[in-house]
Amino acid sequence: MSYTGPDFDPPQQRRPRRGPLTVALAALVPGALLGWMVYEAVGGGGTGGADRTASAAPTAGTSAAPSAPAGTPAASAASPGASASGSPGDDGKEPGSGPLKGKVVVIDPGHNPGNFRHTAEINRQVDIGTNRKECDTTGTSTNDGYTEAEFTVDVAHRLRTLLEKQGATVKLTRDGDSPAWGPCVDERARIGNTARADAAVSIHADGSAPGDRGFHVILPGSVHAGAADTRAIVGPSHDLGVRIAGNFLRETGEPPSNYVGGGTGLVTRTDLGGLNLSTVPKVFIECGNMRDSKDAALLTSGAWRQKAAQGLSEGIVSFLRQS
Repeated sequence: MSYTGPDFDPPQQRRPRRGPLTVALAALVPGALLGWMVYEAVGGGGTGGADRTASAAPTAGTSAAPSAPAGTPAASAASPGASASGSPGDDGKEPGSGPLKGKVVVIDPGHNPGNFRHTAEINRQVDIGTNRKECDTTGTSTNDGYTEAEFTVDVAHRLRTLLEKQGATVKLTRDGDSPAWGPCVDERARIGNTARADAAVSIHADGSAPGDRGFHVILPGSVHAGAADTRAIVGPSHDLGVRIAGNFLRETGEPPSNYVGGGTGLVTRTDLGGLNLSTVPKVFIECGNMRDSKDAALLTSGAWRQKAAQGLSEGIVSFLRQS
């Protein structure tokens, strides 16, 4: 989300590289913290795994040695749009039945494949509380042209299926190629607010420099300015993000980011309209770096995207079952 690929937005200034000592420390942090995260996210609240019995979720900014990440993530680059083995099937449950009956989840697949054809519309400035910002951006892509917008809606569809199996009502901010562009970041937040979502998750993939790897979950910081007031959602959003980070790590094997978050997989920001304007618990997740060849091989694999959806689902379910 933050950076760009070929034929998209101009590349932004790269974050400074970490020195050897910083890298070494960052490598130590996940191992020291993950055990606490697993206990925090899962030990107290019970299992949140969709179709699982034990969902070990690292918590707020942690990473314990994952019990050998449920198999190494498949690095085979299957056809990006193809659904892969492990896709959710019909479990015979009645729609709306299950432990999450009555819960509402809003999934926000980042960007839109039509954005690059509507530059005037997406460059329009909207109020995000702290300042004004572009309505939306084009997003990034892999070197081979698999776009972030395609990736996010595919994961969103897989996630919706898993959550609906648990009985949740799921709403998407966009679906496939509809609408033709956007929605703007303020409208994406408004969709979650209007739905009175119990949880909202915005799905993205990053476009940082090659060698920058890993996922990170973006949490809302405390903002009280203009149309934005996140004070009531900072706490629950942090809990949601911690549970998602832990389960995402366990299911996918994708490590926490090595370029932001200090190895915790968690980052707090106050410059994103989708978070600033939310009145419901909400987080963003950057599932990996599309501009890194190793991460790109995962992101373009249908089997890996199913694991990503599973990790997201288990984190959300864990959060909703204790809320």
